[in-house]
Amino acid sequence: MCLGIPGRVVDVEDGPLRLGHVAFGDVVKEVTLAFVPDAAPGDYVVVHAGSGIEVIDEEKARRVLETLRILEEP
Repeated sequence: MCLGIPGRVVDVEDGPLRLGHVAFGDVVKEVTLAFVPDAAPGDYVVVHAGSGIEVIDEEKARRVLETLRILEEP
């Protein structure tokens, strides 16, 4: 099963391949932002396989993360 996980954009590096650092809680990963050219620091993006694929609002990100947390419970 493939999941897209919401994370908060920390910074953006424009260049031939638009990259950024995205925070998933305390973990920060480098992510390709080529598919979300309007994403800016502070925005929430859905990340799948190392690429941001959609900008979402903070409330939607919170609901998705809460649902994932519930699914992890035994």
